[in-house]
Amino acid sequence: MALINDVGKIIVFLFLLLSIFLITAKSERKLPNYLFAAFLLISVVDLSGFFIAAPDHRVILGFKLASILLQMPLYYLYVNAACYYNFTLRRKHLLHGIPFLVFFGLFGMAGSSEPLDKIFDIVSTIQYYYYIIAVFWVLRTFRKLYQENYSSNHQLTYKWLLQTTILFLIGNFFVLLRDFVEQNDAVFMYLYTFSSLFVLFVICWFVLNALYRPNLLAGIDKDLVPVLPADGPKEKPQELKTLMHFMETTKPYLDDKLTLQKLAEQTLLPEKQLSQLINQQTGKHFFDFINEFRINDAKILLRSQPQLTVLEILYEVGFNSKSSFYTAFKKETGVTPTDYRKSIV
Repeated sequence: MALINDVGKIIVFLFLLLSIFLITAKSERKLPNYLFAAFLLISVVDLSGFFIAAPDHRVILGFKLASILLQMPLYYLYVNAACYYNFTLRRKHLLHGIPFLVFFGLFGMAGSSEPLDKIFDIVSTIQYYYYIIAVFWVLRTFRKLYQENYSSNHQLTYKWLLQTTILFLIGNFFVLLRDFVEQNDAVFMYLYTFSSLFVLFVICWFVLNALYRPNLLAGIDKDLVPVLPADGPKEKPQELKTLMHFMETTKPYLDDKLTLQKLAEQTLLPEKQLSQLINQQTGKHFFDFINEFRINDAKILLRSQPQLTVLEILYEVGFNSKSSFYTAFKKETGVTPTDYRKSIV
């Protein structure tokens, strides 16, 4: 039990430290930091049960127990803020706090009891998986939007948030498993300690990634809508020829911040029409369509400019990170840029 208490104290201390850092850190987009700091602080209230006895005061006890119902709403709002640069908190978001307020009132008035605890367990479990599904839906929509509208690498944001959500699911599995073996003290303590350390690892990994890779929080426009298939005829060979000629002669893809909106302005085509033209005539999203031109230029430079490093080439052709360049290059050619260069020597 002493080990669990010590682990709990370490986790709470680090969570408090990380929360303070997130709140005070200089950042162009503060809302994601504030929301994740709030998530950590609410988690501290929950995790304090490791080493602090249940309070006698009903209101304090009610807040401590019901605070669990704030964790997933805060994480859900954080994911939205991380994905969309123009996401803002509005009055409607207060609705996410209704389950917390209901159980805070119930625990505050009646205290903890077996019937109420069972209802709370059911509600908190349903809420947890509801928000997990909601987060996956947000990420799915985000992925579709950035592929259709952006050429820069928002894929890193998607992968990072997806991995974190999956890690949260794994952590929750250990918590559920822990509840099934609570009668066996040795196994229970082992799982309690392991799940606590796992949570600590996930949060530290999460925050360190956010700090050392600020481009993860670049975000996209939340007001974009997925492009729907057109009802009219799909054969537009002349429009496609015009677009391809423009791409090959003007090379707009060399702009690492090129978006569908920018390309539409340059080609004098409506955004929706341009997106449908790319989707239907090439079978690619805007993201992959632009990267194909960048990769073709990169292949030429890899063959003809041996004095240039791979890093110099990726920036030259319009990529803004090594990981996105390697991912796109291997997707297009089946090999890494380094292996491609070796194969032509």
